[in-house]
Amino acid sequence: MEDRSELHFPSSILMPLDRKVGVFICSARVAHLATADKHGQPHVIPICFVFDGKCFYSPIDEKPKRVAPNQLKRVRNIRANPRVSLVVDRYDENWRRLAYVLIHGNAKILTKGKRHARALRQLRKKYRQYRSMKLAVLPLIVIIAREFRSWGRI
Repeated sequence: MEDRSELHFPSSILMPLDRKVGVFICSARVAHLATADKHGQPHVIPICFVFDGKCFYSPIDEKPKRVAPNQLKRVRNIRANPRVSLVVDRYDENWRRLAYVLIHGNAKILTKGKRHARALRQLRKKYRQYRSMKLAVLPLIVIIAREFRSWGRI
């Protein structure tokens, strides 16, 4: 079991959220983002993220992509249909340790500004790989959380 005493969890939570759930979310290294296009066709991908207590931020980073950032399926879907879901989970061979948090929210694409810069600082702190990437010129997905549902041993 990892030591969570060093994990930062925002103290100024803007919505009712159990502290254990917040720590569980902030300690996760990956989440799964579900978007849907205007016809309702789902699309799910793993993402890196940070959480500030109300919003999740995920960059469109410099990992190899087949298309330009604005042409990615997740970006096109969010522009057509901002309703998204996010799953933060823990799998363990000991099934008594299984857990997940399901988040429903609305997403938008952020390309610049103070909020963009603040999120990038948080992302670079959490993921060393982002420290050398030129993320300031790339879009960022912002998910405004509306609802949290948790299950298992958070």
